[in-house]
Amino acid sequence: MSSAAAAEQAAQGPVIREIVVEGNQRIERETVLSYMSFREGQAYDPAVVDASLKSLFKTGLFADVSMRREGDRLIVSVVENPIINRVAYEGIHAVKEEDLNNEVQLKPRTIYTRAKVQADVSRIVELYRRGGRFAATVEPKVIRLPQNRVDLVFEINEGPKTKIASIDFLGNKSFSDGELREVISTSESAWWKFLSSSDSYDPDRLTYDRELLRRFYLSKGYADFRVVSAVADLTRDDAAFHITFTVEEGEVYTIGKVDIKTNLEKLNKDELQELLQTKPGDTYNATLIDKSVDALTFAAGSRGYAFAEVRPRVHRDRKKRLVDITYAITEGPRVYVERINISGNVRTLDRVIRRQMKLVEGDAFNKVLLDKSEKNIRGLQYFAKVDVTQEPGSAPDKTVVNVAVQEQSTGSLSLSFGFSSLDSAIAGIGLSERNFLGRGLQLGTSLSVSKRQQLIEFHYTDPYFLDRDLVGGFDLFGSETNYQDQASFDARTRGFGLRFGFPLTDKSRLLTRYQLRREEIFNVNVSDPNVSAAIKAALGEQTRSVVGYDYYIDYRDDPVTPKSGWDFLFSQDFAGLGGTVHYLSSQILAHNYYNLAEGYTLTLRADLGYIKGLGERVKLNDRFFKGGADFRGFKSGGIGPRDTGTSNNDAVGAEAYAFGTAEVSFPNGLPEALGITTSLFSDFGYIGMADEPAVPTIQDKFAPRVSAGLSVNWKSPFGPVRLDFAKVLVDEPYDQRELFRFSAGTQF
Repeated sequence: MSSAAAAEQAAQGPVIREIVVEGNQRIERETVLSYMSFREGQAYDPAVVDASLKSLFKTGLFADVSMRREGDRLIVSVVENPIINRVAYEGIHAVKEEDLNNEVQLKPRTIYTRAKVQADVSRIVELYRRGGRFAATVEPKVIRLPQNRVDLVFEINEGPKTKIASIDFLGNKSFSDGELREVISTSESAWWKFLSSSDSYDPDRLTYDRELLRRFYLSKGYADFRVVSAVADLTRDDAAFHITFTVEEGEVYTIGKVDIKTNLEKLNKDELQELLQTKPGDTYNATLIDKSVDALTFAAGSRGYAFAEVRPRVHRDRKKRLVDITYAITEGPRVYVERINISGNVRTLDRVIRRQMKLVEGDAFNKVLLDKSEKNIRGLQYFAKVDVTQEPGSAPDKTVVNVAVQEQSTGSLSLSFGFSSLDSAIAGIGLSERNFLGRGLQLGTSLSVSKRQQLIEFHYTDPYFLDRDLVGGFDLFGSETNYQDQASFDARTRGFGLRFGFPLTDKSRLLTRYQLRREEIFNVNVSDPNVSAAIKAALGEQTRSVVGYDYYIDYRDDPVTPKSGWDFLFSQDFAGLGGTVHYLSSQILAHNYYNLAEGYTLTLRADLGYIKGLGERVKLNDRFFKGGADFRGFKSGGIGPRDTGTSNNDAVGAEAYAFGTAEVSFPNGLPEALGITTSLFSDFGYIGMADEPAVPTIQDKFAPRVSAGLSVNWKSPFGPVRLDFAKVLVDEPYDQRELFRFSAGTQF
């Protein structure tokens, strides 16, 4: 046995009595030994030494490692990787340094390795590619410093944005390339798209475009449609992409039988059939199937089946090209909200969003309430994008609700101008913030310094007063307006107001208010026979103590861009609770929206008002002066009773009006990226009934007025811009026309 042990030892080598570490500066000898599998006192074994060598390399702490045996000693020579002192970037303009720091792995005070540098170079290049810059190059530079430290500098040549030179389609027969280009989100490059990113190549956007094409064809009846491929070819100079979509359209299908199957007792199949938007004989449309599922889910939820599941079962008959649809409604498993995650709100507080949610943690999940929650959040108009999704929770009966938002500007600086061939420019400026400090508070101030008007107002509103679904606020205001061109007088108003509102139902609210204001009519030339006697009689100062309320109902499908539904506002003001003026004023404003076809929305508006003096005639400055934005085609205060016996044709205001509007928005053929929408409108109605029997020269016919025209809206990068071109079709000889009106604003 003794001879066998000696032979084995001779094969492995002598026993290593000492391991010597050389070249280490920051790293202790014991740390180096801890990474090695070879130990002092072991017989030298080349396999174990080789494993220790590889283990030291894997740590990433060393640029080089070597081992050699000197008698009974093992010499380990190491060259330590340097420590990064600073990471810098040169040549960056299109990307923020903060974004690059978040992307790279190497940080100050971390170990420098070539592998990590190359990995970070790849990450930076990928970041630029996601931004559409495929020609970007990154060159890492290392600056050696004392104490084995280095500065790492990434020299970046960003290059130009890689544009989309062309988008082509293969296999499309029913729709032209131009029509399909309007469907997808990626667009060909053009000089006027300098503010858009849709003409830059993005692989994720290309995947989304495939889905958009699929949805489009499925909505047109092509049930067998598929996108075979979507290929992006980069030119040799890396300057542009040529994108080609290859599609198979298939045949157009017609809807055959449509049925509903359910064993839920409270659901009436006949009533549910009326909710279906898919009818036998119609062209197959997958979008209408989704809408029918939503309608059935909502109906089941409103009847107490919070966990109802609606599954459309589609059976295709390819020979007859028919699609039979069966909607199966079942009581799904009970699911509860485990957690609500809110992301993307950099400025807006979480609680401002959460108070719009109809669900809280621990509630039974309800798709109807979740949809209402999303609608409420969008209705705040604090966010450019709201995306509410679900994901499985920690247990089968739990779900997690994710609310992802994208902040947008909620402050606005508005400028308005009016022009006509008969009038000079009218200007105004307003400053408002709808989400002050991210708390949902609304502040607004208006300042007008035009020749016509000097106005200052301040409004404060808390839409969640006392942390409840209540509205509270106050107003301070003062103005001085020159009506010499319209009615030969100036008016001055100053006062304050209080507001308080609360919901009556889920769809209706009541807002109460009180105002105390002092109003004065002055700068009236009483000796001028060309000034109306009605205006001379109104000369002086009076106090108005006004109590009022607004009753509002909202059944619109969308609070921002409604396409269907209606809303209704009824307002009344009573003056006489103190003060020197007594009247009752009532107004109605209602809208009805109809989705005529894709891209076409009809809006009908009714606007009515009536004011009655209580024991006295209605004062001049309490009457309605309409025109301008209220009735396009006429100047501000340009329609209604007027004293034609004066050289200025003084307007004296109306005590009643009834206006209507029919407006159709339509596609204008311009790229959607421009943000320009157009509509044709017609304003029509009656106005009059000025109670001035002592002034026989007043013209006051409660007669029809009609105008029609074109309205252009542009969501510009600098704020909303609106142009109104109107032609008066029916009016009275004493009315004053306005052919063109312009308003613009900016946001911050």
